[in-house]
Amino acid sequence: MKKVQKGDPGYLDHKKRIEIIRTIIYFGIVAAVFLLGYSQTHTRRNILTVVAILGCLPAAKALVGVITRFPYSSIDRKKADEIRSKTGLLTVCYDMVITSRESIMPVDCIVISGHTIFGYTHYEKVNAEELSKHIRSILAQNQYTGLTVKVLNQYKPFLARIEGLNNIAAVEREDTKEKEEAIRGIILNISM
Repeated sequence: MKKVQKGDPGYLDHKKRIEIIRTIIYFGIVAAVFLLGYSQTHTRRNILTVVAILGCLPAAKALVGVITRFPYSSIDRKKADEIRSKTGLLTVCYDMVITSRESIMPVDCIVISGHTIFGYTHYEKVNAEELSKHIRSILAQNQYTGLTVKVLNQYKPFLARIEGLNNIAAVEREDTKEKEEAIRGIILNISM
């Protein structure tokens, strides 16, 4: 299984698979330790029962990871390829679940070009305006002010805007890649 980095297309599905496998292994080890102790002493009152109970802590933590990621899926591969073909000069990140104190907001793709950030989410329940404000405030806390942040729920307008950003980047040819990568890192840090 090849490693998928955070921000790459397919990250959420990959991480979900890894968490499910990890959870099964952890609970299997807990059951094996408990059964080993029971088979040797024919009672639950032994030291291996205590070890099995303590082993439930990392197993439960892995299960929480599965539960939190389960409702969200990765961006469709065709959409990711289409976005990639239109964003050759832009900084892009995919498959994020951005969390704030009030809500959990899944985002399929965010494109960064200079002072402009556009995002796309296919989830209708996500409040795009609230998500835009949250991203803007996190970036402002990290000394990135004056940025335009807009998240859209419709795919076609998003695609048209990023194509326009790519055309502008081709004409201007400014070297903002380092700043864009720093912004991308901050956005990925607030994502699950």
